[in-house]
Amino acid sequence: MIQTLLQVAMGGALGSAARYLVNVTAMRLLGPGFPWATVAVNVAGSFLMGVLVVSLAHRDAMRLAPFLMTGVLGGFTTFSAFSLDALTLWERGQAGAASAYVLGSVAASLAAIVAGIAVTRAFLA
Repeated sequence: MIQTLLQVAMGGALGSAARYLVNVTAMRLLGPGFPWATVAVNVAGSFLMGVLVVSLAHRDAMRLAPFLMTGVLGGFTTFSAFSLDALTLWERGQAGAASAYVLGSVAASLAAIVAGIAVTRAFLA
């Protein structure tokens, strides 16, 4: 149990650091007007989750799931930042942008996990 907990913690540290780098990069490139970094990490994380769930099962390597899926991707993606970003847009009086952000993020993340699974299954077939 302790070994699995350490795997999750190490993966979470890596994922959180990667998310921070995406946030800094997006802010520098796109500015603070819209939460593009959160969209990017959640969509990319959903795609990677699809890739990992198929790849790890195919290779009988689910023992890596705590580190990669719970740790790295759990640290990389974020629902709390998504919620804060949506509320911030709403409170700024940008109801349309808030709605587009919520609906677009959820739709894109669902599409990304489906794509990740499909691409990986096709690649491994």
